[in-house]
Amino acid sequence: MNAHEIDYAIHGEEMQYVSVTLDPQEAVVAEAGSFMMMDPDIKMETIFGDGSQKDNGVLGKIFSAGKRILTGESLFMTAFYNVGAARRDVSFASPYPGKIVPIDLSEKGGKFICQKDAFLCAAKGVSVGIEFSRKLGRGLFGGEGFIMQKLEGDGMAFVHAGGTMARRELQPGEVLRVDTGCIVGFTQTVDYDIEFVGGIRNTIFGGEGLFFATLRGPGVVYIQSLPFSRLAGRVLAAAPRAGGKDKGEGSLLGGLGDLLDGDNRF
Repeated sequence: MNAHEIDYAIHGEEMQYVSVTLDPQEAVVAEAGSFMMMDPDIKMETIFGDGSQKDNGVLGKIFSAGKRILTGESLFMTAFYNVGAARRDVSFASPYPGKIVPIDLSEKGGKFICQKDAFLCAAKGVSVGIEFSRKLGRGLFGGEGFIMQKLEGDGMAFVHAGGTMARRELQPGEVLRVDTGCIVGFTQTVDYDIEFVGGIRNTIFGGEGLFFATLRGPGVVYIQSLPFSRLAGRVLAAAPRAGGKDKGEGSLLGGLGDLLDGDNRF
C-alpha cells in the first residue's frame, strides 16, 4: 500500500469534524485552514503540493505545487506527522455546515473526481491533482470550468459536502440531471456533461440557470444540497446595504416589520 493506512472517526451533525488517528510515523495532509486540534507528538509541516512524490526534484515539486493554482488552491499544503511512540489524533473541521464524506480510493478504482473546493484532507501518499475537461461545453458552462480536482492513490481521502449529502449509485446508462453547483464528486467511470435547460420561460424566468449537469452511469456520485456559492449569495443578498440599511428595511412595514418579526435592533 502506497498511502499511509489511517483510522478515523467523524463527529457532529451539521458542523462536522473528522478525527484521524495516526500510528507512529504515519501522516495526513490537509488544505491550509482546515486544522482544528491535535495531540502532543504531532508535528506540523508546511509542504509544496501534496507530498505524494517521494523524490521528484525541486522543479518537479514546484510543478506539482503550481498545478494547484489552476484549481484556485494555495501552493502549499500542511502535513501532520506522528513523531511519537504511541497513537495520536489530529482533527480537521468542515468549512461550513454540511457533511464530511470519507472516500476509500482503493474501493473507487484509485481515482475520484471532485469540485475544486471539496477536498478536506487525506492520508499521506494520496495525490491531489487536477482533472481537465475534454469537452468544450462542459468547460465553458459546467459551473466548475475546465478544471476539477482529482484524488488518486489507494488511501483514505475526505471531502466536504454543503448541507445534506445524497449518494447515488448509477447503473450503466442511467442518467441523473443535477444543478452544476450541487456536484460534490463522482467516480472515474461516470460520464459528466452539461445540457441546456431549454424553453424560453425556463431560460429567462426559471431562476435555475441555463444549464444543468448530466451524470451518466455506471458509477457513484455525491450531491450536496447547499453549495457554498448558493449560501454566500443568500448571505450577501441579506447583508446591510450602503448607508446602513439592510434588505428588510426597504419593505412596506420598514422598522415596524422588524418589531413584528422579533428582529429588534436598536
